[in-house]
Amino acid sequence: MVSEERFEFTATAKKRLIITLMVGLVLSVLGYFTLGSGDHGGGHGEDHSEVVADGHGEEPYGSEDSSTNLEEDASSSNRTTPAKEGHGDEEHHGSSSSVKRLLSNLWINNVFFAGLAIIGVFFFAIQYASQAGWATGIKRIPMAFGNWLPIAFVLMLVVFMIGGHDLFHWTHADLYAENGGDEIVKGKAPYFFWPLEGGAFPIFWIGRLVIFFAVWYLLFRKLRALAYSEDIEGGTTQWYKMRKISAIFLVFFAVSSSMAAWDWIMSIDVHWFSTMFGWYAFASWWVAGLALTLFIVVMLKDKGYLSVVNENHIHDLGKFVFAFSIFWTYIWFSQFLLIYYAHIPEETVYFLERWKDDHYAPVFYINLILNFFFPFLVLMTRDAKRHTRILKVVCPAVVFGHWLDFYMMVSPGTVGDNGGFGFLEIGLILVYLSAFLYVTYNSLSKAPLFAKNHPMLKESLHHHI
Repeated sequence: MVSEERFEFTATAKKRLIITLMVGLVLSVLGYFTLGSGDHGGGHGEDHSEVVADGHGEEPYGSEDSSTNLEEDASSSNRTTPAKEGHGDEEHHGSSSSVKRLLSNLWINNVFFAGLAIIGVFFFAIQYASQAGWATGIKRIPMAFGNWLPIAFVLMLVVFMIGGHDLFHWTHADLYAENGGDEIVKGKAPYFFWPLEGGAFPIFWIGRLVIFFAVWYLLFRKLRALAYSEDIEGGTTQWYKMRKISAIFLVFFAVSSSMAAWDWIMSIDVHWFSTMFGWYAFASWWVAGLALTLFIVVMLKDKGYLSVVNENHIHDLGKFVFAFSIFWTYIWFSQFLLIYYAHIPEETVYFLERWKDDHYAPVFYINLILNFFFPFLVLMTRDAKRHTRILKVVCPAVVFGHWLDFYMMVSPGTVGDNGGFGFLEIGLILVYLSAFLYVTYNSLSKAPLFAKNHPMLKESLHHHI
């Protein structure tokens, strides 16, 4: 007979998280007020309007001299120059560079931690939909991530309402002027503003955000309620209900997560698009969620919790982190290779402003090191996936690495040459991470750590690889 376990969210643990949050706030304030006041331009994709303003590359792109190398092709788009058709940099700068950088970092953290929350529910749901038994003792940890969803929704909505004009170039009404404007952005207007005219309130964009979070949270609450009910009633009735709801969730998640990535991230660089971007954002969220789950499992095991979890379960989670780090790299390289090889300036500029800019080039390579080379080399052996000391190093590195991945997706398109990494970035990471962990641990303390009446618990107890 397996006894019930409950996690105690001690006063000491709460105090540490609150102190971390306060330190993060202090660093954020210090970082904000020590930022330079100069605005070097960039952001929103305006700086590549020379290339894409009318949907076609200008010379030398349309000429016989278009065989110039990639760096030369996009060099003009990496320089801040007045844009065409009435939407120049001087007109769309709006807030100061320091405010834009603050908003950019808020948006990066909102998107990243919202992704962790929904990935936690995804992990929980996929175990039921696939009728997997091995993760029975682990599932409630990622499920607890879902409690961040309503907080993420409020934060994203508030930040967009306050700073959407600085974060998203497509929100500027003059881009949709009948005489002039930006033809590429005009073509995308229905995706943002339908049924209203381009440049009005982005009701369609906001509507998707509301619907996504509403459905995610409602299905999460239903799964959570059934899971807790199973603890009391036992049997298989609740399990079958959760399997059905999980299948519904996964179908909705498959569509909504990709669209959310288009809305929240890809539309920042409104002139650019990638057909692989939904998969790319999912892969980054997924690996980060797996790494955070594994890290929390290891920490709880060290404190004497999760007696039903053994080194085989930890090994499986380690294999997931290892395998999906490779999957993320495959998606990253596939997207990069297709764009690089196609040699189309309005697409290659996306990588050039990340690859060649002094602000982002170091992060470009650190991103690959932390998210591929490091976990690939360190977790390659069987023993490494079972060694908790190794996992305590690899998992935080992978989580931070994928935060950097979202930083690279967002920052060049929002603040451009005014980007950087300092006290502001570190402080906001600490604020969001401590708040996210507080919500997660508080949720774990409200119910048993694992489902003692789960019909596949016995299978999990005898799991061996």
